[in-house]
Amino acid sequence: MNPLDISAIADFHAHVYYDGSTKPVAERLRALAEARFAPERGTTFGRWHDAPVGPHPTGSFQIAFAPALFGEIVPWLALNRDGLTVFIHPNTGDDLPDHRDRAIWLGQQATLDLDKLK
Repeated sequence: MNPLDISAIADFHAHVYYDGSTKPVAERLRALAEARFAPERGTTFGRWHDAPVGPHPTGSFQIAFAPALFGEIVPWLALNRDGLTVFIHPNTGDDLPDHRDRAIWLGQQATLDLDKLK
């Protein structure tokens, strides 16, 4: 196996998982994150998905961010996720290993539908 260089990472996605009972917690977290990590800092906040989409097993919203922000955003999410599960993965252009082998979980790990990435 040839190791990848971190320059292969275009950006990261943090998927904040929620369901009907935890959506208010997710809304608070998103509002705090949007205030702290404004788009001019290199972040993009995705749509609300109240049902599973793609490989994700539950409702979620996405925060896309530049690699340079990893050291700030991931620790902030770890401290402020308020019990929510956050799935973080790099984007190298190889979706399956990015989601399966290179992921970071904050909170309880969930089962992804990886067949949707093949």
